[in-house]
Amino acid sequence: MYGEEFEKQVDQIVARYPQPRGALMPALHLAQETHGYVTPAAEAWIADRLGLKAAYVHGVTTFYTMYRTGKTGTYLLQLCTTVSCMLRGCDHVLEHIKQRLGIEEGETTPDGTFTLVTVECLGSCGTAPMMQVNDEYYEDLDIERTDALLDALANGESPKPGPGPLRVIVE
Repeated sequence: MYGEEFEKQVDQIVARYPQPRGALMPALHLAQETHGYVTPAAEAWIADRLGLKAAYVHGVTTFYTMYRTGKTGTYLLQLCTTVSCMLRGCDHVLEHIKQRLGIEEGETTPDGTFTLVTVECLGSCGTAPMMQVNDEYYEDLDIERTDALLDALANGESPKPGPGPLRVIVE
């Protein structure tokens, strides 16, 4: 599937756990790192290697937002839309991103740079609204901070993740 090196790395992961099934999530991470997303072939191979049903592995892959099941843009924008983020304005941020990039949720920009999805709670309620870009959290988002983030990413820069300046929302 991914070759001997991949299989060797999965075996090393499995060896760290008392039960092979404990290696499922790290093996999925490795598959995603190797191919860019978790392919159905990877799910089937991992299921077989760990003694699990393929449907179970697919269920884990599709349950967690950290796993991608298809090709995405260079930057996967995962905007949290749970209550805390909604109360702090994620709906405005979402509409702004869609308008600015000219895409809808689940779409990728024509140049392949950005893919936009919404997700449920990413566990950063105290610094809402927030968005995960690939593996980094960007918090306390408003339109200006979002624009600065998108500009930096479009220019190939790696902006510092984390919370932005403290802000108070007045409605």
